[in-house]
Amino acid sequence: MVLCITTILLAVLDSNIVSSATVPIVRDLDPVHGVDRIAWLIASYQLAATAALPLYGKLCDSLGSKNVFIGALATFLAGSAVCGMAQSMGELIAARALQGIGGGGLMSVTMVVLRELTAPPKADAEASGETSSKASGKADRGEKGGNIGGVIAGAGMALGPWIGGTLSDHAGWRWIFYVNLPVGIAVLVAAIILLRLPTRTTRRRIDFLGAGLAAAFSTALLLVTEWGGQQYAWSSPLIAGLLATTAVSLGLFLWRQATAAEPILPLSLFTVRAIRNGFAIQGLVGAAMMGSIVYVMIYLQVVRGVAASSAGLFLIPMAVGMAVVGLVSGRLVAAGWSQKTFVVSGTVMASAALGLLATLTTDTGLWTVRGAMLLMGLGFGQLVGQLIQLVQDTAPAHQLGVATTGVRFFQTLGSALGAAVFGTVLSRVYASRGPGGPTGGISELTGAAHRQALHAFSSSTDVVFCCATGVMIVAVFLATRLPGAVRAQET
Repeated sequence: MVLCITTILLAVLDSNIVSSATVPIVRDLDPVHGVDRIAWLIASYQLAATAALPLYGKLCDSLGSKNVFIGALATFLAGSAVCGMAQSMGELIAARALQGIGGGGLMSVTMVVLRELTAPPKADAEASGETSSKASGKADRGEKGGNIGGVIAGAGMALGPWIGGTLSDHAGWRWIFYVNLPVGIAVLVAAIILLRLPTRTTRRRIDFLGAGLAAAFSTALLLVTEWGGQQYAWSSPLIAGLLATTAVSLGLFLWRQATAAEPILPLSLFTVRAIRNGFAIQGLVGAAMMGSIVYVMIYLQVVRGVAASSAGLFLIPMAVGMAVVGLVSGRLVAAGWSQKTFVVSGTVMASAALGLLATLTTDTGLWTVRGAMLLMGLGFGQLVGQLIQLVQDTAPAHQLGVATTGVRFFQTLGSALGAAVFGTVLSRVYASRGPGGPTGGISELTGAAHRQALHAFSSSTDVVFCCATGVMIVAVFLATRLPGAVRAQET
């Protein structure tokens, strides 16, 4: 379990650790044109990770999660080494994509490993002669292990930018990648020697065409969210072409999943209410969580003048809240409490926190922001691990891998869509309320124009948080539609 949690932390930290180190990276590798390529530097990891997610789930169900875990970790470490040695922005972007291919599997595959390691299917327990009490004990440990993994993932999302900024300031930006190597190699060796998981006696065919269509759909969608309304107008031919590619590839993917003998994401999973709602809630949580982290940081730096490194410290209450409530809820679920209780409670608390953030002004006390982030952590901490557990508990044993990676897939797409929609809302509202000019020019304004810009920007972020609150209210409704006792469905 320690190896798995360490791996999850590595994967999540590297998904967002670069965001706070872009300035020293550009200054070192390409001070003239590097700024124009920052978007690709950040997006390359996410694009590669998301495109590979559906395939990882099927590989786990076909080849066994241990083999896929080792392969993903080795790919991630190779990408980390190449990133640290990059001599140009082009090399670093390509290396980040390689790292993302491995990193995309680490989080989801490790969740599958945790599940199989501590809570094997009942058939395996019966075949090995385990008593019901031993099997029950393993199930309880599996619930705790999966929930702890989810909590660590959430904490890593909150702390990643701060850790990246600290390393780049005091050790150099290359150590953001090099620090992965000793830890990752130790985990890799230990996994090869010590990890014991159920073996696959039959090999399943892998739907590579379906995986390719899923990769095309997710890549086109993420590019639309990255570029639309930012680098290119929504009406531009490029964005229109990407939107058409997104729609066509999605249609072909759904057709392939309905007709393939071994689909990469079986549509039969969506006939199970717990799984269907779990996927949807995870996507909504991804959108709201991305909005809360990104736009709180923007508000603090633009409106309140807080330095980037100091702004990252405001995420600590969120991480603490996620860790504490995640551990407590995991124990209570293992003791027999319904997972639905915590999913409903978590969505309600997250909605309340976002509603509180929607009241921020130019002179709101900073302790109010910290309190809202703590409440946010208490809400999301009940969701990050419990939703994965809920889907795993409900999914058929032979589809554990695709169900687990499906949760991550929908969370990633939700985060991307949330970032795009919220960014568009912010820019549009500011344009209608501000003194004119882009948001990036606020610091150059003086006098009344500067005060007007700050008030306009603050009220614009309030609108963003109101939208995020609406997203979470939809999640509350879906949470109330979950079955009351998911475990009962297994029997």
